[in-house]
Order: sequence, then C-alpha cells, then structure tokens
Amino acid sequence: MKPHFHKIPNSSQRSFSIRYDRKPNFGTLWHFHPELELHYILNGQGTQFIGDTVRGFSDGDLILLGENLPHTWRCSEEYFQGNPNIEVEAYVLQFLPTCFGKDFIELPEAQTITSLFDKAKKGMFIYGETKNKVTGILKETFISNDLDRIINLLRILKILSTTSEYETISPGYAITQLANDGEMERLEKIYTFIMSHFREDIGLEKVAAIANMSVSTFSRYFKKMTNKTFLEFLIEIRISNVCSALIENRLPIEIICYDCGFNNISNFYRHFNKITGMTPLSYKKKYLN
Repeated sequence: MKPHFHKIPNSSQRSFSIRYDRKPNFGTLWHFHPELELHYILNGQGTQFIGDTVRGFSDGDLILLGENLPHTWRCSEEYFQGNPNIEVEAYVLQFLPTCFGKDFIELPEAQTITSLFDKAKKGMFIYGETKNKVTGILKETFISNDLDRIINLLRILKILSTTSEYETISPGYAITQLANDGEMERLEKIYTFIMSHFREDIGLEKVAAIANMSVSTFSRYFKKMTNKTFLEFLIEIRISNVCSALIENRLPIEIICYDCGFNNISNFYRHFNKITGMTPLSYKKKYLN
C-alpha cells in the first residue's frame, strides 16, 4: 500500500515532541513522516504494518522507526467496538534527524548516531535490557523540561546506537511512489475489508469488487502497491493474528489456527514456519518464558 504523508504538529518552543496516548485505538492511517519515531506500547494488541512487513504487536513493544518509513498499528477488532474499558496506551517520541542542528550529526563524536538513523530506516524492534533502559528514560523525558529533555533524548540515542538487542523489521523495504487522496481512500477500503474478514474464505473476486476492479487488474495493482500478492498478504495478516493469540495463551494452537482463517493444519504449520522461522509452540515459549 502506498503511504500517506502525515505532518506532525509541534510547538515552535520544542525541538522535538513526546506524548502519552490513551485512546480507543491507534487509528488505521497508513502514513509516513520525516521525523524518526520511538513508539512504546504499554497496552494494545493487533497487527502492525511497517514498510513491507506485517507482524503482530502487543503490550511492551518498543520500536524505532526511521524517517519516511511507512507504518500503521491496526488494533484488534475489539478496540473498535466502543467498549470504554478497552483502550490503548503508548508513549510516542518523534524528532527530526536535524533536531540538534544540521551540523550535529556531522561531528566525529556523533557517527554512531548517524549509523543508528540509517538502521532505523528499516525499522528496529528493541528488546532485552536495552528496552528496559530506554523505556525508563522515555517516561522520564515526558515529564522533563528544557535542557533535561535534550539530555534525555541524547541518552536514549546513545543507548540505541550501541546496542545489539534489536531486530530489523523490514530489511528489504524501499519507498516508491506516494499515493494521492483518491488512491488512499481506495487502499483504505481494501485494507479495512481484509482486516475485518481475514478469518473468512475471501477470494480475489470479493476484494477486487471492493476496489472496483477486475480480478486481473486488482492482482497487478495490489502487487504493485504492497510488493506481494493478495494471498501472501492475507496469509501474513492471518499469521500475525495467530501470533497475538499465542501470546495471549488462551486457546490451543489448533483452535487458534482455524479461528484465524486457516482450514488446513499442515498448511498452517508450513506458513507459520516460513514467516516466523519457528514452530507455533516455539514462538509461544519464546514470548511466554
């Protein structure tokens, strides 16, 4: 899907922005912006789209997004039902690579930060002790003022620029064309339909009709927009929801498989291993231990 440019509001009295969000959901807009973004999810589950990668997200995730990297966090369906007891919570830190001045990243002492900004262009999933340190400083930054804000941001960047506790999220992504408003509306309809019906047996005909296209035209269009076929995209959506369900640890793997749209257990195991690189049981143990 082609992303929508999003202008981040920022006071002229602040060199970067940090906010605490508590709301029904994270919205659905597939967007990008020139600011880097450090996103810490305190509460919330669903499917995230970063670059050309689809994966689940859950409580405690810490992610650094580079400049102009398209992304969205699509919460699970229960977050869109108007239940006041179900909300998402997150700290979001956004800053331009030049927020310290254009000459800062040219300094010899700042080369590790320049390298960090390059790595962030593919997205970084932060874990381990690094995550614990960074999230503590992030919360501290939210209530800081003046020079303490800048010092805390530098502390965060220093930790992230020297850590090996991260996974690259979208290693093969490259930004292509941007979408106009009309095309964004069509993509949003397609995206919303798939997210609402991925558990069903939805074929190309149904989705092509949503896009007001023939099946052959839609297939070419979708491949161009997402760098993958509709079936590949649908399977990734289903697997991401399986991953979220495994972490919740409420149902047996076989029931989760069928609940997320797979009707063949052997095909499910094959797709899960291909996308995650592990078995469902191994994935479950990894995140629950």
